[in-house]
Amino acid sequence: MTSHAAVPFRHGLLSISAAAVAWGVGGAVAALLLRTSGLGPVAVSFWRFAVAALCLAVLPRRERRRTPCRAAVLTGIGLAVSQCAYFGSVRFAGLGLATLITIGAGPVLTSLGAHVLLGERLTRRAAVAVVSALGGLALLVAAPAAGPRPALGVGLALLAGAGQSGLTLWARGGGSARAGTGAFTTGLLCLLPLAAVEGVLPTAGHPALTGGALLFLGTVPTLFAYRWYFTGLAVVPGTTAAVLVLLEPATAALIGVAFLGEPLTAGLLAGSALLLVAIAALARE
Repeated sequence: MTSHAAVPFRHGLLSISAAAVAWGVGGAVAALLLRTSGLGPVAVSFWRFAVAALCLAVLPRRERRRTPCRAAVLTGIGLAVSQCAYFGSVRFAGLGLATLITIGAGPVLTSLGAHVLLGERLTRRAAVAVVSALGGLALLVAAPAAGPRPALGVGLALLAGAGQSGLTLWARGGGSARAGTGAFTTGLLCLLPLAAVEGVLPTAGHPALTGGALLFLGTVPTLFAYRWYFTGLAVVPGTTAAVLVLLEPATAALIGVAFLGEPLTAGLLAGSALLLVAIAALARE
């Protein structure tokens, strides 16, 4: 018999899994935009937040979630930093490597952060998993990248992973992290000056395709996915959430190899295997 407590937990698992798959597809769409539209990573992030904020603004008031001002500002800044860094990593290191490093670092950073900041016990199994994950990340960093500046891309990927882990830990620690109008508005205001310098309007590609891609980015992997993610975090532990989010690099890497012509190297496979070993250990933990 299924307990009442298990039902919301399973819903939380499904919510986070759906968010991870949406993020993986969103990364592939962003990679295509960076190649074809003339937009840079900051501008793509800006439009992503702008579309999400606009969609929330036109919803009926009863459908909006009220978030304290301080929480909305902190969430918006965290989302802006992590997403802008991720798109920059995709541009400079390629979709597959950028996504694997960004999300692969998540369980390690989340586990260590939960131990230090939330007082959760770091067992021997978790410590071994952290070491294994670090080895996997080292192999991924050493693997050939599909982008023009892999070192910068790797650094941005680690920054993006740290930002995402920080939001996860804050939400699990009692923070009011929600993907609401205030958070997305804060994010787009933070990105607007940099986007204006980089170039906020598309300069290449087909306008209809670019507009459709930006609309998709602002809705499915942003507005919906972050709501699913924060909803799931209400009932799913942070480390488990970080494990489920590894569906994102699996999705992105598959799309990158199959459709974007990115290389599938031995280092990429070995690094991914070590990460999966670490994730399996953390999942059992």
